[in-house]
Amino acid sequence: MDGISIWLQKIIDSLNTPLFTIGSSAFTIWTMIYLILATVILIVVASQINKLIAHKLLARSRFELGVRVAVGAIVKYVLLVVGFVVILQTAGINLSSLTILLGALGVGIGFGLQNITNNFVSGLIILFERPIKVGDRIEVADVAGDVVDISMRATTIITNDNISIIVPNSQFISETVINWSHTDRNVRFNFPVGVSYQEDPETIRKVLLEIARDNPGVLKNPVPDVLFSEYADSAMIFNLRVWTREYVNRPGVLKSQLYYEIARRFREQGIEIPYPQRDVYIKSTPKTEKEE
Repeated sequence: MDGISIWLQKIIDSLNTPLFTIGSSAFTIWTMIYLILATVILIVVASQINKLIAHKLLARSRFELGVRVAVGAIVKYVLLVVGFVVILQTAGINLSSLTILLGALGVGIGFGLQNITNNFVSGLIILFERPIKVGDRIEVADVAGDVVDISMRATTIITNDNISIIVPNSQFISETVINWSHTDRNVRFNFPVGVSYQEDPETIRKVLLEIARDNPGVLKNPVPDVLFSEYADSAMIFNLRVWTREYVNRPGVLKSQLYYEIARRFREQGIEIPYPQRDVYIKSTPKTEKEE
């Protein structure tokens, strides 16, 4: 028994042996184990509380998914900051002694971690100002898709091809962002249609409106309309403008449906879809006496 006691005492003494000191705070092996375990537990608990708030507590409210996710994320990061301070204090670490270390970290962040800090601050701006939120249809830096996750460093976007693209948060602050869902999910698309100069514009307008009204993916309100856009080189150009909610994520599908139907209806009614053409006139010159 004495041998076991001596062995346990040696282990305890080794765990309490200072590895290094910062100011008046000594960091032992036991302190490091405690900090690691407590930090892991804190992260897990904060993440679970985030999910609980976003998907359970606020799920019954009228808040949109993006609002619930933003509230949950803010609560999570507040808990992480407060919890980490409490962990340091319960470990017996004097926070005032970490002033020099924090100053050094600040210099390192200012130089080596500038991009990470920029993305972190941008993530906070996104969560508080909410220019985008989970579920929005957006375009940024030639990337278009649905926002599925907003973290402190980056935002995840799913494209129409089901590809996940990770976009740094700083791009949403520095780049121009097109948010198709900022007000609602109704989006208007413009589809140009060219017809021969021989056709009656009123007839074209009537046919295009009928095609739009017959498509189930086109909203009845706001109503579709047709604009006479221009006289082009070989055709009169009309713009069919339609509103949709179903095809916000798949504008090419709606475009294909409408153009297939336009081609069919134009053939049935004998409406000509022109192709570029040039009329060439050859001017003959009178022959001279030498040529005769």
